[in-house]
Amino acid sequence: MTTQPDTSRQPDMSRQPDMSRQPDAHPSAESAPVRRPPTGQGDTPPREPSAPGALPGPGEPRQPFLHRVRRGRPEDPRWVRPAFAGLLVATALLYLYGLSASGYANSFYSAAVQAGSQSWKAFFFGSLDSASAITVDKPPASLWPMALSVRIFGLGSWAILVPEVLMGVATVGVLYAALRRRFSPAAGLIAGAVCALTPVAALMFRFNNPDAMLALLMTVTVYCVIRALEDGRTKWLVWAGVAVGCAFLAKTLQAFLILPPLAVLYAVCAPVSVRKRFAQIGLSAGAMLVAGGWWVAIVELWPASSRPYIGGSQNNSFLELTFGYNGLGRINGDETGSVGGGGGGGGGGGTGMWGETGWNRMFNTEIGGQISWLLPAALILLVAGLVLTRKAGRTDLTRGSFLAWGGSLLMTMAVFSYMAGIFHQYYTVALAPYIAAVVGMGATVLWEERGKMWASLALAGAVTASAVWGYVLLNRTPDYLPWLKWLVLVGGLTGALGLIFVTRLGRHLALAAAGVGFVAAVAGPTAYTLSTVNTGHSGSIVTAGPSGASTMGGRGGPGGGMRGGFPGGGQNQPNGNGTQQNGQQGGQQGGGTGGPPTGGTGGFPGNQQGNGNTQGNGGTRGQNRQGGMPGGGTGDGRMGAGGAGGLLNGANVGSAARTLLSKNADDYTWAAAAVGSQNSASYQLATGKPVMAIGGFNGTDPSPTLAQFKKYVADGRIHYFISGGGMGGGGASGTASASSRISSWVTANFKKVTVGSATFYDLTQPTS
Repeated sequence: MTTQPDTSRQPDMSRQPDMSRQPDAHPSAESAPVRRPPTGQGDTPPREPSAPGALPGPGEPRQPFLHRVRRGRPEDPRWVRPAFAGLLVATALLYLYGLSASGYANSFYSAAVQAGSQSWKAFFFGSLDSASAITVDKPPASLWPMALSVRIFGLGSWAILVPEVLMGVATVGVLYAALRRRFSPAAGLIAGAVCALTPVAALMFRFNNPDAMLALLMTVTVYCVIRALEDGRTKWLVWAGVAVGCAFLAKTLQAFLILPPLAVLYAVCAPVSVRKRFAQIGLSAGAMLVAGGWWVAIVELWPASSRPYIGGSQNNSFLELTFGYNGLGRINGDETGSVGGGGGGGGGGGTGMWGETGWNRMFNTEIGGQISWLLPAALILLVAGLVLTRKAGRTDLTRGSFLAWGGSLLMTMAVFSYMAGIFHQYYTVALAPYIAAVVGMGATVLWEERGKMWASLALAGAVTASAVWGYVLLNRTPDYLPWLKWLVLVGGLTGALGLIFVTRLGRHLALAAAGVGFVAAVAGPTAYTLSTVNTGHSGSIVTAGPSGASTMGGRGGPGGGMRGGFPGGGQNQPNGNGTQQNGQQGGQQGGGTGGPPTGGTGGFPGNQQGNGNTQGNGGTRGQNRQGGMPGGGTGDGRMGAGGAGGLLNGANVGSAARTLLSKNADDYTWAAAAVGSQNSASYQLATGKPVMAIGGFNGTDPSPTLAQFKKYVADGRIHYFISGGGMGGGGASGTASASSRISSWVTANFKKVTVGSATFYDLTQPTS
């Protein structure tokens, strides 16, 4: 007869010391106990990853799916699921507010979205027009959701931008899931809120650049790697590779920035044998190559004569675009074909065309107000989290989480800080999920360890750093809510003082101190975020926050004499009479459109009248820009010809011009051709007809050649040539660019037609 052990006398394992915080006593073991996050006095310890919540225990019935969606995990308090749902709904409402004020946002990508909604070939290649003359200078994955939306709902601001909003909401959801699984609901909610309230996140998750999709997929990548670290399951590492591959199809090599820290982390800390770790990393790399390489292989193998020219390249090669203009050129500044590119640059610190480089770049006047509000706190909390887990076993998941999110943050920040090539403020949206995750993890872990003086001091230090830095950032815009900086400083210091003495306070006072500190930390970025969503943004270079929140500290760009930033898109500020004026903060004004072109039928609510002829207001708060853009442009961004778009802004298309181009447009492959994609995009969006972008984005790509263009004209495939636009000037070798030669040939041989302030040439009416 077998006697069963008396389980009532077994020790309560939940009260045993956390052995995983001791050094790994068995180096040969490939798996160590998973560390439970530390808890404070009176707190209920969170569950282990294998506890109920992900999967039911033995003999436990699995709850219906809808019940699990509504209720969440069995061990969660009832407030958790409503709080999470409220976070997602609040994020969606925040990002949807006034969405149509941005009109077509970046008309460069909106034109490609329109083309993809009209032609599956243009959809696949990411062509700028439905006749597929040339592609955008990125892979097309970020365009696909928007193009499908426009195909279903029709062309309009909401159809273009709502998919970006959904990506922002999804990013918040993934952050919550990642931190809730390992830490606590509070950690997930804090991280989600911090991400949603980051100004540059509010900007880019309401804008149609590729950065929204990139930020989402990078967040998914880190989540999958952490899931793989839990138990060494291969599928999660493979999914991480798939996410990186898809991110590559959104913004090429930027997707690879976080690969080194994540690969090293898994190779060292995964709870499987060394051989299996490297085999899994190999499988993940293979999944990445398949997910990102299938489209590249098709494009490279497709006969060049029957596909569009690869925009941004000089040799019609996507690989050249990837490793040149969009790759190493961004690091060393040698970007042939870009704005002022081809000259190289110094990456060791200093000032370049795209602003100051160096260790403090994320904190300077260009970038600080976009992303850095909680960056000092995140760095403090990252160090504290690693100190707290310094004695944990090799496979400790809490430390692995800090290393995953923190490593991604540090790697991306280092590259951004020193890259000498094209760099825009909005690139920093990639940092938002990493900062939010580190803040959420660090704050909750230190709160649980608040009984230790060093932990409470670290938490107070993070709050103090946020309050002081928030004061500095708010002081850079002294006319914007001048009282807020004092509220942030005093509130933050008060909360930090309470956290120092948290063990002497009752529970309610301790929570109040933590709440005051958190509110003070997020008050500044929240104010900038509200300013961002209350303002429309259009053009190629946009910034978050109120006027003056971001100013370029470097020398002027091509044309010289420019202060306050490189010319670009901007914020569409209400002018008091119901229309929108394109008031680029820190950049060139004029030529941009806040909504569809004046009088256009954009098909979405809230059409705004573009301010295409504002003179000279090229800097922050009325600083006049002298010299103009390359190619003989004027101070208002019109590039010399009335009605033509600037290099980085679209054109203001009048109703008469739209009527002219639309007449008999179906008899031609292209209703018109224009130098530079922003110029062509504005006319294409206004008419709904394909407009060829000569020379791609900058007008410097050698497509089409003069001979090809002459053949198109002889074959009757192009009706009009739109004067002005693009960079003009010389090609990469110093000779006249293809677009310049085409412009000279057209103006010398065809009839000039003037409509309002715009100049066209009728390519069916030669002058001789």
